[in-house]
Amino acid sequence: MSVNALPDISHDNDTSPSASGMFSGIIRQWTSWRTAGIFIPFLILFVVLSITSGPFLHTTNLLNILDQQASTLVIAAAGTLVLVSGGIDLSVGATYGLSSVIAGQMAETHSPWLAIAVGLMVGLGIGLVNGLIVSIFKINPLVTTLAMSFVISGVATKVTSGNLIVLTSRVGFSKFSNSIFLGVQSAIWMMVVVVVVLALLLSRTTLGRYIVASGGNAEAARLAGVRVNATRISAYVLSGGAAGLAGIIDTSRVLSAEASAGGSALAFTVLAGIVVGGTSIAGGEGSVWRTTIGVLFIALIGNGFDLLGIDPLYQQIVLGVILLIAVGLDVWARKRGR
Repeated sequence: MSVNALPDISHDNDTSPSASGMFSGIIRQWTSWRTAGIFIPFLILFVVLSITSGPFLHTTNLLNILDQQASTLVIAAAGTLVLVSGGIDLSVGATYGLSSVIAGQMAETHSPWLAIAVGLMVGLGIGLVNGLIVSIFKINPLVTTLAMSFVISGVATKVTSGNLIVLTSRVGFSKFSNSIFLGVQSAIWMMVVVVVVLALLLSRTTLGRYIVASGGNAEAARLAGVRVNATRISAYVLSGGAAGLAGIIDTSRVLSAEASAGGSALAFTVLAGIVVGGTSIAGGEGSVWRTTIGVLFIALIGNGFDLLGIDPLYQQIVLGVILLIAVGLDVWARKRGR
């Protein structure tokens, strides 16, 4: 069996190099039921908030939403690759916390760029360890990454002795996330770059095709010559690196960090955005573009509840119902063989 005959490659991940192939791939992405399932509710919610809340459409409010969600979107974009490859990464919140405190501590005594590089390497290293344990030792990815989250959180607490790290007079480090270009903060620009690069990687490259094949039918992918273990390890490395980058972005933004930042709450928020965006929890199907809409959809719910003065308790209920519906639709689609 040749690599070109890989099974279970969804239309959302067409890698045809021709212009017509790329165009038809884009059309299929935006006309698929998975895309419509998140884009239409997002559009409806956006219109409703525009009508019911005066401040919603203000540029300041919209940029604040993007700025606040920059780190979440960075992690979710990479997390999509892990889920599509057939894995899951629940350690991203802990990785975010460890990278943030290490980068914060180093920024106090070293060059801002060295602090950023070390924090990023910490995330990449954790991703590599996760990928090796899951792929080489065949330990369940949910158990592996959940256990790793406890280990990483413990290390972060040890590094900080449980204290909040506050950076003083670190203007250079602060500029990493707070610089303004064309009226938009650098954190948002970094998020856009990460999302675009990972979206193109998944939908338009050989590695992206292998990621889809590994999650769709790992055994068939192996028979076709795909190095499934290496592919999945690559996805975990990208996920860890993205979590590390997100932690650095937020530490640079507020000039403080603590070991408990992120944690399970961030991990499950990211997972919710990915699943609501239509990525299959069973692997083999997903899109970074849809994940972006899914994360922003959840963000709009929170922003709308705040602007309209609605009890935050109902926000949790609404999000839970939406998540159940998203998972239910995925199960239904797989049973029907789509």
